[in-house]
Amino acid sequence: MRLLGLQVTYPGLPDHPHHDRLSAMGNPCYGAGGMLCVDMGTEERANSLMYHLQNTTHFGLMAVSLGYYQTLMSCSGNSTSSEMAPDDRARAGISPGLIRMSIGYNGTLDQRWAQFESAVTLMKQETTSASASSYLN
Repeated sequence: MRLLGLQVTYPGLPDHPHHDRLSAMGNPCYGAGGMLCVDMGTEERANSLMYHLQNTTHFGLMAVSLGYYQTLMSCSGNSTSSEMAPDDRARAGISPGLIRMSIGYNGTLDQRWAQFESAVTLMKQETTSASASSYLN
């Protein structure tokens, strides 16, 4: 995901602040779990990516609760964390464009990656087109 230029938070990554703790406490056979965050910076970019992940590539479903066997995602700033004050959200690292994902177990890793990569490409094309359009107008 980082190769696509995305900001990712996942405890399985060596640079995560709690990676060493997870490695020491966790079972190495289980990995770091299926929860991760992708910060798109703005709510507009987050919604665009989630739209394509759900409707174009069928990667997952938008939801508030993330407990299900299929991949679910939520833009936390305007859903589960919406009752927090903006300053509290900022201190907690919850930007307006933060997407929380619970990766399901349906589909192969290659299928899931292709779906995700395609949705990111489409979202970036929309962003580029919108920027060019606003520049020309």
